[in-house]
Amino acid sequence: MEIDFVELLIDMTLMPLVAFLVGLVLVLMMRRVRARIERRIGPPFFQPLYDIIKLYAKKTQISHGYMHDIAVMMLLGGYIASEILLPVPGMDGLANHADLLTLMYLLMVPMLGMALGVGQCANPNGSIGISRALSSMLAYDIPFVIVVAGAAISYGSTNLVQIVEIQQQSSWGLFSMPLLARAGLMSMYAMLGKEPFEIYVAPAEIATGPMVEMGGKYMGALFVMQCFQLYTVGVLYTTLFLGGGTSWLTFLPKIFAVVLIAVSITNVFGRYRTDDVIRWIWKWPTGIALLGLAVVML
Repeated sequence: MEIDFVELLIDMTLMPLVAFLVGLVLVLMMRRVRARIERRIGPPFFQPLYDIIKLYAKKTQISHGYMHDIAVMMLLGGYIASEILLPVPGMDGLANHADLLTLMYLLMVPMLGMALGVGQCANPNGSIGISRALSSMLAYDIPFVIVVAGAAISYGSTNLVQIVEIQQQSSWGLFSMPLLARAGLMSMYAMLGKEPFEIYVAPAEIATGPMVEMGGKYMGALFVMQCFQLYTVGVLYTTLFLGGGTSWLTFLPKIFAVVLIAVSITNVFGRYRTDDVIRWIWKWPTGIALLGLAVVML
């Protein structure tokens, strides 16, 4: 397959930019939904952007060495690289030349980068937080891998562009693989690290965990990462189980619906303990994913 390098360069520039802008709106939606549930007005439209500009404008006083700086690059780089592998209307990026397995590896980079950066700090709250974060990643990665394997078997491909085309020609994965779709939503929700899976931040217990030594531009990078994270989860689930989208008018509502479900659940539950998170994820999402995989294989 020939590669149009000019078109590819344009896609690789626009896709992360679109992801960031849509992610800002997703962050705004998350804050406003929480505010409405708590009977508050919520932030103004441009507040997420103001927060990022304010943090990057601050003079960062503390750096814990080169690894601390490299960690920020890994946090953002992992998600930026993921964006160019996710096919969206009008832009495929590298999705035609990579596969779902590559994307899975890239999604692990941000959390590992955070672990390396926190390892440079001597703050025990950061160390406790990152140990919980890695435990959480170990928990939700198992059902996520099973879901990806089941989807690949069902579609007969790991190419995301082909997966979207197959769904548009037949039926969405949500209807053909309901068990895997449910398990995928649960495991991807755990990736966001929101209640009840907010074990590594836990501000009332370990002073925000990994973020305790982050300030200024470092905290700003985490805000940007949150935008990419919400967008990536929404697009990935939409691509695997909701048929992608032929245009942005049909694509964006699906992304917002996926994130809205997670955000709504977030405001209902309290935070679990670490062992409760691992036990719950290995019991329910993993069990449902295994049952869905068995159905697909049979």
